[in-house]
Amino acid sequence: MTASPALQTKHHVLDRARTENLISPRFYVTDFAAMDRIDVSAVRTEWDAMLAEYEGDNNHDHFHRDAEFAQEIRTLPEPLQREFLDFLVTSITSEFSGCVLYNEIRRRVDNPDIKQLMTYLTRDESRHANFINASLRDYGLDVDLKALKESKAYTYFKPKYILYATYLSEKIGYARYITIFRQLEKHPELRFHPIFRWFERWCNDEFRHGESFALILRANPHLLRGMNLLWIRFFLLAVYATMFVRDHTRPELHRAMGMEPDDFDYRVFDITTEISRQVFPLSLDTDAPSFRRGLDRLVAARIRFDAGASRGGVTGRLQQAAAACAGAWNFARLFLHPVKRHALPAEIRVAPAW
Repeated sequence: MTASPALQTKHHVLDRARTENLISPRFYVTDFAAMDRIDVSAVRTEWDAMLAEYEGDNNHDHFHRDAEFAQEIRTLPEPLQREFLDFLVTSITSEFSGCVLYNEIRRRVDNPDIKQLMTYLTRDESRHANFINASLRDYGLDVDLKALKESKAYTYFKPKYILYATYLSEKIGYARYITIFRQLEKHPELRFHPIFRWFERWCNDEFRHGESFALILRANPHLLRGMNLLWIRFFLLAVYATMFVRDHTRPELHRAMGMEPDDFDYRVFDITTEISRQVFPLSLDTDAPSFRRGLDRLVAARIRFDAGASRGGVTGRLQQAAAACAGAWNFARLFLHPVKRHALPAEIRVAPAW
């Protein structure tokens, strides 16, 4: 089986994983001493129950390919194969980013609560990244994870930014996986690759990871009020906008699953918003026509930016600069868009049955 023309060699795949732009997954470092000081005593009962669930490891046997896996793989038409392989590379980078961050926190802290949690999170994310990498190898490709760790640029985030961003990333990951799984469960004829059969139990990992960070946030309520509400608003918008723009660069991937990018993204936003309302006292009004037009303008700016990159030269660079300014302006307008405010529930509940 041959790889996509855009990803012909392992070197090209590594270059793609190392790519740095506004919508690419990033690697992070943080203030490890501050992470070491995190106190979860206010949620001790829920915390200990969560760690016991991690220790039980009900997904320990899940990330193994069954006998039918290889038989279901088939050559895909272009550009579907190119978009699918790009999806796999981005997913590996995102999962491995979490693995690297969690493992570094685990190594650098003495706090037993945080160290134990990060040990379990590292275990899970490593499984995810390696399982996806195995699917890339079916196309003669893989991401050299050791080389990626050593060569990828790292971004510094304060611990509270890590908490907001990681909580949302895990929850939106859950929403994406469960939406894809339910769609293909109803339409198995559209399941063009076997990896989608794993998404139901996979999304349970994502949900549990998000709940871990939810407990930390609930144990430290100062992170959910005052000026921190602006940061919550920022990260909600950044995670949603990044997903929306990225998904609109893969239209064939979504059509192959029987969904348009708009339909898929707004379904995922609805799920993520309902879940995040359990922790955050505000949510984005993603149903507002003006908000949706703003996201469409971000996609248009990204398309113009990529066109400028392809054009090259002075004219292309000017086109990229203009597109970047337009994107920043529209992001700012979306940030100022009215939000919905609500009271927090007394308890965090389990995953909704989507």
